[in-house]
Amino acid sequence: MFFYQQLENDLYRIGVNDRRTARFENMFPMPDGVSYNSYLIKDEKKVLFDTVDASFINDFYSNLNHALGEDKLDYLVITHMEPDHSSAINMVLKDHPDCKLVGNKKTFQFLEQFFGDEFKDRYLEVKNGETLEIGKRTLEFIFAPMVHWPEVMFVLSSEGELFSADAFGTFGAIEGHYSSDLIDMDRAFIDEARRYYINIVGKQGRSVIAILKKLEGKEVKMILPLHGPIHRQKDKIEYFIEKYKTWGSFESEEDGVLIAYSSMYGNTEEAADMLAYELSENGVKNIHIYDVSEYDYSYIISDAHKFSNFVYTAINYNTDLYPRMDAFLRELVCTGFQNRKVSVITNMSWGGRAEKIAEEILESSKLEKIGETISLKSSLDEEKVGEIKELAKAIADSMK
Repeated sequence: MFFYQQLENDLYRIGVNDRRTARFENMFPMPDGVSYNSYLIKDEKKVLFDTVDASFINDFYSNLNHALGEDKLDYLVITHMEPDHSSAINMVLKDHPDCKLVGNKKTFQFLEQFFGDEFKDRYLEVKNGETLEIGKRTLEFIFAPMVHWPEVMFVLSSEGELFSADAFGTFGAIEGHYSSDLIDMDRAFIDEARRYYINIVGKQGRSVIAILKKLEGKEVKMILPLHGPIHRQKDKIEYFIEKYKTWGSFESEEDGVLIAYSSMYGNTEEAADMLAYELSENGVKNIHIYDVSEYDYSYIISDAHKFSNFVYTAINYNTDLYPRMDAFLRELVCTGFQNRKVSVITNMSWGGRAEKIAEEILESSKLEKIGETISLKSSLDEEKVGEIKELAKAIADSMK
């Protein structure tokens, strides 16, 4: 069976959906699956952009063969060498003996590391800014190193089609609607796009800003990412580019508070809930609370990047920082988290250095401390309730 979408007269999406894999890169949950996108241009030259994950080669190949018909491929362009996009390269080259493999020096280095050098004689190495004529279109190769691997490159056609590798993608299988203008761009969609960006690309903010600057002044009429729907409507393209500018600059999207807590017996959780209530009383509208022992970190980290203020609890566990919070904070730092306002609640029954450990983990993150640390001794008392009220006011005032 085959299934592909015709995006324009001679442009096709021939990728596949993956609703079987539980975790992306064996780390990030995908409750709604993910798509592995591949694109085909049938100009005077027939050009394939990327392939798919090894688990879906048969479906992909069926799509490719039906979209090609009697034609043969002239070029296979590799924008990104991660195996979820490159696992069918050798199969394609075996079946299309005149097909050239287009990539850069790093592309071919990674290709040989993963799949060997059987087709080395078919390499067409391109450099940044070089072009390739394929008929009515000319393809321009725009290197995008560390978005999010060293070999990544964008390809911009003279028709305004931007093949953007992993950039501008999202989690979630394509549910019929292959373009963002056909989708209700509700919170759930953009939250998954943010979760994808922050956890997969997030640390490479400088590289993201650099590639966006390279695109300035160039006409982009359609963005074709390797995951998720394409973007072909002007307002959607502008919307996602603005989001990437914000995310790549490590700036918050809106005022709000993310409270990440850990609690063994419910006492620290009670403090987190009380703080949330007092924040609401002070007029704060966006408040999200997560138990780091219950939620996957990727969701918490996404919201931490979204909001202006971050509150975490540093509870002591055998005198050290509670292991789940320790792991969460380290993962947060790995995504480049910075430029936020931070507040802290600690809890101990008989001593420990949890707060100091947490501060050391976050030391490089350029955070502004708001309010005094609230230090609980096992549970809340009237004095600490008063301190929580003061902290809530300080956090609310920091947003004005």
